[in-house]
Amino acid sequence: MLSMTISPKSRLCACLLLAATLGACSKQEEAAPAAATPAASTPAQAPAAAPPAPAVAATVQAMGADQLREAASQALRENRMYAPAGDNAMEYYLALRDKLPDDASVSSALTDLMPYTVIAAEQAVSREQFEEAQRLVALIEKADKSAPALPRIKQSIATSQQAVAQRSEAEAAKAKSDAEARAQAQQQQAQQQAAEAEAARRLAQQQEAARQAAAREAEQREAAARQAAAQPQAAPAAAPVTPPAQRSLRPIAMPAPRYPPDALRAGTSGEVLVEFTVGTDGSVTEARVLRANPARTFDREALNAVRRWRFEPVDAPVTTRRTVAFSPGG
Repeated sequence: MLSMTISPKSRLCACLLLAATLGACSKQEEAAPAAATPAASTPAQAPAAAPPAPAVAATVQAMGADQLREAASQALRENRMYAPAGDNAMEYYLALRDKLPDDASVSSALTDLMPYTVIAAEQAVSREQFEEAQRLVALIEKADKSAPALPRIKQSIATSQQAVAQRSEAEAAKAKSDAEARAQAQQQQAQQQAAEAEAARRLAQQQEAARQAAAREAEQREAAARQAAAQPQAAPAAAPVTPPAQRSLRPIAMPAPRYPPDALRAGTSGEVLVEFTVGTDGSVTEARVLRANPARTFDREALNAVRRWRFEPVDAPVTTRRTVAFSPGG
């Protein structure tokens, strides 16, 4: 049991012992069970909304004087000067002082423990263990309300809590900004991919239309050749009004046909085979539709376009055929 009458020499020895064991006590405080000090292991905790717990645990206040003396001595031997909460020398001596306010040895022990409790409180603030820091501040304030370190530690707690809150807000804002930037980048990438896909589709459509036009031209040339070969036997005296005469026509102006609005909106493509006669002055005198696909969709515009065509003058009227193609992507 710790004697309540401490000589100056004994007090010096006790102080040296406490100073030597401060580091071990700090480690013991950090390793205390989570159930005993839940806030000590979690940095950057927001202040609790509930009223703060009393500086001395109720279980300690309920102990008798002799029991408190024994517990305080045991806590000092085991370097439990200010932690864990509810089982440390500081709380035992504070409860004992409440029971024995005139005991000089108790006051002396609290005076010796005060510097280490102050240092521990400052370390808790630096580790952002604010609940533990506030618990230690409560011990210091109960031991000596006029302690010079109290205002500084309280201000340090408030400043650090504000800094932690601002840091959390900045991190949340950055996370939100990063998420929005990623979403915008993904949206832009999706739009670019869609545009590329649409461009590829239009290119494929144009290539297919060109291939079909080339096939039709080849088919027309082949049909014209067959007709030219058979024509002398069938009607040797008839005037040449067949597609081979097309080679003698030299176009001057062949304006493109107007695309029907309904067909353009629907994305409809097609072609019209037109037979027309070119007069000696190079203008189209007659024109008629021989075949259209789809039927009656592009006939009118094809005929209107052909009638505006102009060729170089010829010696005699020439009848020929041309395919007018309509492609929305062309």
